[in-house]
Amino acid sequence: MKRIAIHSKDIAESKLFFIKQIFTELENYGVEIVISKDFDRLLHSINFRPIIVGTFSAPHHLTDVDLMLSVGGDGTFLEAATIVQHQNIPILGINTGRLGFLATTSKEQIHSALESLMAGHYTLDERVLLELEADRDLFKGVNIALNEFAIMKRDSSSMIVVHTYIDGEYLNSYWADGLIVATPTGSTGYSLSVGGPVVVPQSNNFIISPVSPHNLNVRPLIVPTESVIAFEIEGRSKNFLVSLDSRSRKVDSNVQLAVRRCNYTCKMIRLDGDSFLKTLREKLNWGMDIRNYLNRY
Repeated sequence: MKRIAIHSKDIAESKLFFIKQIFTELENYGVEIVISKDFDRLLHSINFRPIIVGTFSAPHHLTDVDLMLSVGGDGTFLEAATIVQHQNIPILGINTGRLGFLATTSKEQIHSALESLMAGHYTLDERVLLELEADRDLFKGVNIALNEFAIMKRDSSSMIVVHTYIDGEYLNSYWADGLIVATPTGSTGYSLSVGGPVVVPQSNNFIISPVSPHNLNVRPLIVPTESVIAFEIEGRSKNFLVSLDSRSRKVDSNVQLAVRRCNYTCKMIRLDGDSFLKTLREKLNWGMDIRNYLNRY
C-alpha cells in the first residue's frame, strides 16, 4: 500500500487525539498521505501540521490513491463517497461521531484497524449508488447518492403531490410531505424512519417510501435497481426541496426528475469480523430481547 487519502470535516477537541493517532501510525507504516482540502484547512486552524504529500477536492485528484479513510460520522462517509465517485477507491469509515452505521470502526479500534488494512485482512462490499437525472444542473454535476434521493415540501405548507412513474408506466400519485427513494444501504437511514423495510446491502433493489402520506392504503414499495423512476411534483407552494443524501436544492414544479442506478458502485472496506447483520444488532438493537441472550449464552 503506497498512498492513503483521509477526509474529515470535524476536529473537535475530544476527537483530536484519535486524529493525531491516525497520522502517527500511518507515518510509522511509511505510507504517503493525502488529505481533503477542507480537512487541511481545519488542521491549519489548530496549527497541526502532519506530514502529507498533497491535498484533494475532486475525483481526478485521487488517481493514484489506494484507499480512503473517512474520519467522522456517517455524514462524513457520505461526503467521502461523493468525492471518490467513479475512481473505485475503497473507503473505510472510522467513527468519531454518534451512530456510525456506515463508519463502523470505532475510534478505539484505530490501531487494530490500520494493522488489518496494512496486512490486507479485509474484504470489499460493493454498494449500489443511485444517480439523479434532471433537466438542470442542481448539484454541480455530483448527481449521486449512497443512501437516498428525496423530494420534500419546503415549509409548513400543505402536502405536495408527487406523481411517480416506473419505466414510463404510471405508479401512483403520492399525497404526502415527501417521497424517498432509498438504496439498500439507505434502507437503514431516512427510509427506515418513515416505515421502510431494512434491505440487506447485496439486494439489487430501490425502496420507494412516502413521508407522512395522506393515503391509508399507501405503503413502501421495493423495485429493481434496473428501474428508472421519474417524478412530477405539484402543490400549493411552487417551490420544493430535492436532496441527495445530505445535500439539498430548491426546485420549482417545472423541474423534470428521474433516478436510476449509477453505472459504478461505492466500495466499502469491511474488516474481518464485521458484518451488516452484526452492525444491525449493535447499532439498531436488532432483535434486542433478553431471551435471545439467554438462549445463546
